[in-house]
Amino acid sequence: MPPVVILSEEPIQNTPTVFKAGEGAEAQFLGIVRGVEDDRAISGIDYSAYLPMAEKTLQDLVTRGQREHGPHRVFIQHRLGFVAAEQPSILIQVRTKHSAESFDLCRWYLKEIKTSVPIWKRAVFVD
Repeated sequence: MPPVVILSEEPIQNTPTVFKAGEGAEAQFLGIVRGVEDDRAISGIDYSAYLPMAEKTLQDLVTRGQREHGPHRVFIQHRLGFVAAEQPSILIQVRTKHSAESFDLCRWYLKEIKTSVPIWKRAVFVD
């Protein structure tokens, strides 16, 4: 799992974990589209991004993560386009030597993605 980031309309596929020598932990975050937004039923969320900037921001984020938090492997996939309720919209996998750092990094990546990557969402309401 080299540092990889994917922004695409392709569904998120959960793949088996394969550890490298020295790795002892993987933390994974799988974000699912809820069926409700602002107390209203939705059929899904339409995600959009300015792709060149979003991809660069994600790559820079991974580079920064490596520099600030030490070596680790990370995989990030964020869906674009319409994602139906109950379907995954984001996957973050972080592999490290120890469990605590995997959990901390996974949370760190999620926070940074939500606050700095130009990905926008628009709820598609049922009514």
